[in-house]
Amino acid sequence: MQKKWPAWLKLFLKITITCLCLWYISTKIDWQKSIEIIQTALWSWILGAVAFFILSKILSAFRLNIYFRNMSLFISESSNIKLYWLGMFYNLFLPGGIGGDAYKVILLKRKYNASTKLLSAAVLLDRVSGIAGLSILAAVYFAITRHFDQIGWIVIALILPGLFLYYVLVKKIFPTFLPGFWPTLWMGLGVQTLQVICVYFILMALNIHTFIPVFIFIFLLSSVVAIFPFTIGGLGAREIVFLWGSNTLLHTQNSPLPVSISLCFYLITVVVSLAGIFWEYHPPFEKG
Repeated sequence: MQKKWPAWLKLFLKITITCLCLWYISTKIDWQKSIEIIQTALWSWILGAVAFFILSKILSAFRLNIYFRNMSLFISESSNIKLYWLGMFYNLFLPGGIGGDAYKVILLKRKYNASTKLLSAAVLLDRVSGIAGLSILAAVYFAITRHFDQIGWIVIALILPGLFLYYVLVKKIFPTFLPGFWPTLWMGLGVQTLQVICVYFILMALNIHTFIPVFIFIFLLSSVVAIFPFTIGGLGAREIVFLWGSNTLLHTQNSPLPVSISLCFYLITVVVSLAGIFWEYHPPFEKG
């Protein structure tokens, strides 16, 4: 019971925070209008957005496998992708119990008797490399939204010292994974670029052709917030960032349109992650 209670408490807190976020948004916008906007989306663009989102997740799985190889854990790419997708399902649909990252650590520990410490470090660094890619793109889009003024260039200039600090931390704390630093960094940047293209397709689907760099910048900020497991799959947290961001940068006065962008991305995440349930009944390593 002592082991189960923290999981239930985690679930309760996530549900509570998610509900509070959604309630807050409901006081600012008309949900019905957001739903109507989504219903008018052009499906050809939505299908393109789904395709690029899937590509981003496949590349994410390849990136994670580099960390596994750094610790001399050799998994076929096909098995690793299956495991990654199953982890996505756990992260989104079982938020109160075992998370996707923890599931991967436990399963690989049982299958290969690998070091729990190194496995945990691998999945942690996989997340960090994603944040690094997000930060780089966010800095670039921030500069674009400011038309490359002095502040914009200062933010871009901070990328290099930030990467240097990231490199030093990996070298000092996670030396086992240092050989994969540059490949995973570039792949992390590639993952976020694919998701930016995904969002661009969503914007086109919703017939949004203005302020595109601003919306993408807001999306990147919302992705940083969604990484922290305060809500269920980032639901509510992303929408608040879109609402606040659009109000601040575009003075939209609580328009339902920015929230519709975020909801579209969340729905794509749900649909793609749901496919991971297949591997719950067909374990990634069942054939060895």
